[in-house]
Amino acid sequence: MTRKINTKKISACAILGTLGFILMLLEFPVAFLIPSFIKLDFSEIPALIAAFAYGPFWGALVCFVKNLLHLFITTTTGVGELSNFILGVAFVGVAGVCYKRMHTKKGALIGALIGTAAMSIISVATNFFIVYPFYAKLFMPMEAILGAYKALLPAVDNLLEALLIFNLPFNLLRGALVSIVCFLVYKRLSPLFKKMQ
Repeated sequence: MTRKINTKKISACAILGTLGFILMLLEFPVAFLIPSFIKLDFSEIPALIAAFAYGPFWGALVCFVKNLLHLFITTTTGVGELSNFILGVAFVGVAGVCYKRMHTKKGALIGALIGTAAMSIISVATNFFIVYPFYAKLFMPMEAILGAYKALLPAVDNLLEALLIFNLPFNLLRGALVSIVCFLVYKRLSPLFKKMQ
């Protein structure tokens, strides 16, 4: 029985992970808010649905699947996918844990809010210590990265300041938008996921 349940969940997460991968391809710049090399996508929606439907582990599995698929077309030698995975797991993992403990609409809302905050804070650390130093070595000098931020706000002096002023609010916005869309579609989709438990 457990094997059957897990097989259904794995199948559902494979489908959701593929959908997340497709949504990653539909990214778009929000150049008036943040440098154009940072793009907005809604690929965490399927992972958040999985976290609410099955639990935080399954949401993390969807994040893994979508990033694994994206590795085949990566332009960042895997660092962008690693960062996306870490941030996605922080977001949907925290949201899923909260919802598991408080299985109500309020619990889902609290989980999404805390998950969004966790993702946004962790994004500052991952970008500062991993992503941007790597990009600076292989793709774009740190001066050019900072120059893209300075084009939006000349007063920006260093990378940490840029991440706090731009990336942190951007990820708060991204988490909020993903959560809103998830809340709009989850209730309609939940009967389908109950059948796949």
